Parts: sequence; structure tokens; C-alpha cells
Amino acid sequence: QVQLVESGGGSVQAGGSLRLSCAVYGYTGSGTCLGWFRQVPGKEREKVASIYTDFSTTGGSPDYADSVKGRFAISQDNAKTTLYLQMNSLKPEDTAMYYCAAAYRPTSSMCAVPGYKAWGQGTQVTVSS
Repeated sequence: QVQLVESGGGSVQAGGSLRLSCAVYGYTGSGTCLGWFRQVPGKEREKVASIYTDFSTTGGSPDYADSVKGRFAISQDNAKTTLYLQMNSLKPEDTAMYYCAAAYRPTSSMCAVPGYKAWGQGTQVTVSS
């Protein structure tokens, strides 16, 4: 079972940048979707970005929510031990608790399917105007 630990959240002014990190423990090399999600109190959790990884693929098939396209970038280190989310041009509406998550999936096309099983504890991002 993959275990995930996020770090890198904090407070920033609008227009600023933050980079979130997610340490990935227990990855076996099987086809896996790794994603960043966010949630604000009273609202549904939203998938922000995802990538696909397996024995031969690192950080493949990046996919983004429309609300963050062109501002956020998801990536994975070559050792496949850390997932990143670079967040630029931050807006107050990006304020949320951010979580990384993982799901074993046979193909990258399934990264959009709900049901991620492994979750980190979350890291808070606050953007002030």
C-alpha cells in the first residue's frame, strides 16, 4: 500500500508561487495514477492535476483542471519517490487544503476515474488578495 506525505503549503499573496511536495512510500512500479486534489470546507473535493507512472513511465500524461491550466505544473522525480505541484500566479480562489493521492490503474486514461485509495494528510494553502 502506497503511503503519502505532503509538505510545502503556506500563505502567499495573490500572484505568488508555492511548490507542494508529496513523498511517496511503498511504490512497487505498477501502473499508478498520482494526483493532487484540493478541498475547501463545504465544497466537494476537486482534482487539480494528475500524472501516470509505471515501470517505464515517469510523470506521464499530465492532466489539469481547467481552473489551473497554465498556472500549475505537476511532476515526478526520476526516482519516483516524490510528486510535486508547482503553483504559479496564485489566486485567492486557490485557497484550500491540498492532498496528494494514489490509485493503481492499468492505463493513464483511468486517472480521471474517481476512487483514489491512498491519501496524504493534506497541506494548507492560503492565498490572500
